[in-house]
Parts: sequence; structure tokens; C-alpha cells
Amino acid sequence: MRARGFRRPCLPLLAIVFLYLAASGSAAAASRVFEKSGLTVEALVDGQGPLVVMIASLGRPAEDFDDLARRLAAAGFTAVRLQPRGVGKSRGPMQGQTLMDLAGDAALAIETLGGAPVVVLGHAYGQRVARALAASRPELVRAVVTLAAGGKVPIRDKASAALRGCFDATLSPEQHLENVRIAHFAPGHDPSPWRDGWHAETAQLQSAATKATPLANWWGAGRAPLLVVQGLQDAIALPENGRALKAELGERVTLVEIDGAGHALLPEQPDATAKAVLDYLSKL
Repeated sequence: MRARGFRRPCLPLLAIVFLYLAASGSAAAASRVFEKSGLTVEALVDGQGPLVVMIASLGRPAEDFDDLARRLAAAGFTAVRLQPRGVGKSRGPMQGQTLMDLAGDAALAIETLGGAPVVVLGHAYGQRVARALAASRPELVRAVVTLAAGGKVPIRDKASAALRGCFDATLSPEQHLENVRIAHFAPGHDPSPWRDGWHAETAQLQSAATKATPLANWWGAGRAPLLVVQGLQDAIALPENGRALKAELGERVTLVEIDGAGHALLPEQPDATAKAVLDYLSKL
């Protein structure tokens, strides 16, 4: 029996809606909000199946994972993209935090959604938080996927200055985009996909949290197995970081190096990155 006032949409309209949702990334995702004692964590959730919890790069939003989330959902996983504090609806203390505190944001989402242990995937800065979670809450983490794993090998001076410039609101649009290119993209690649999406206050929180956390507390990711995906042209998380992890942790680490990728390997090499992730997940 049809409810009063309801009209079945015509087929052309349904087709338009389907095509819009398919093309619009997070538009089709469910926004979930998790709250606990002064902490609010927003997550964009796609798909059904085992959870893959995703943590974005320094000062970057969850939408950086839009393409990878679609691929994961199509492969039978639930992609959970976390917004960092200060972005979207996520809120929490913005000073006096450590990487373990920020890992608690992911822990709240995992505990609420259930299904632990889960795969935690971090891109660039996000992989530090992912490894901190594996070290501090090992019962929640099945494996860690690191995209652009840095933290031990020093960043080159030019790239470090450009990274700071990505959050400098006084720069012209052209100067800003040039900093994005130098810091995050391999030579010859278009940096415009990351023209926007820079959150300076969030980046300040995250940088301070790294400084407040000894490297030894998170570098080894507890006892979790790791997939380490490194861009060979990454000027911030130099490839030597991934090689160091492999040398130190041995069989726990699966190392994949991608040529033609800088620090922003998600928009630069989406096919190769997704293949590395999905191949690894299929073997867990």
C-alpha cells in the first residue's frame, strides 16, 4: 500500500540521482558522530563489511580518501574516514595533546562501531596516529596500513619550508599552490587537487602532539603487521623511512614502493595505491 502523498520518482530522475551519488564521493557517505566526555568525532562511512578506519594527512580532511573509500566499499569493506579535530563536526582539546590522545579519537569510533580488531589506514601524518593507536590499544588493531610513512629520516629543508607554506594564509593563491607542489607532489604532477582543504589550527594541534610524543612510543606500531606504501619521489616522508621499517621489523612489514608519487600519493597514483592496499587486505 502506497503512503499518502508519496509519488514514485520517474526513472530519469532516479538515474540522475544515482549518477550524482556515484560521482560525488562523500555525498553518498553516511556521516556518523561519536561523542565521549568533551570529544566529538565525525566519520564518513561507506560500504558494508570489515572496517578499514582511515586517518588523513597533516591538517587535511577525511575527503582526501574519497576515491579509495569508494574502491574499498566496492571490494566489500566498510571505509570509515575520520575527520580530525577542527574539521567538519569533530571537536576536542586543541592543546596539550599527544599522538596517543589523538589515537583515542579513532579508538572511540572503533569501539562505537564494533568489529574490532580492525585495519587502520593512515596517510602521511595520519599513519603516525595509526601506529600510535596500534601501540597504545593493540586489541583494537588487526593491521596498520601506512601511506607515506615518515617520522625518522629528516625532511629536506626546501620541502619543510614548503610544508609550512601550505598553511600560510598570507600567501597569494599562486604562491600557496607552488608550496603545495614542492612539498607534496612529484615533479611534473598537477598540485591543484590539493589547492584547498588546509586547516592550520588542526595542523598546529597535530604538530604539537608529535613533538610531545617520543618516537619510540609509536614508531614500531606495537606488534601489528604493517603495509608500508612509499612514493619514491616523496620529499617529506623519504623512502628511507619505509626501508628502515622493513629493516627493523622484518616480516611484520610488507613494503611497496611506487614510482611517480610524492607525499600526496592518493591523488597522484590512485590506482597503484588502491591496488597495494586491496592486495594486502585480501591476504589478511
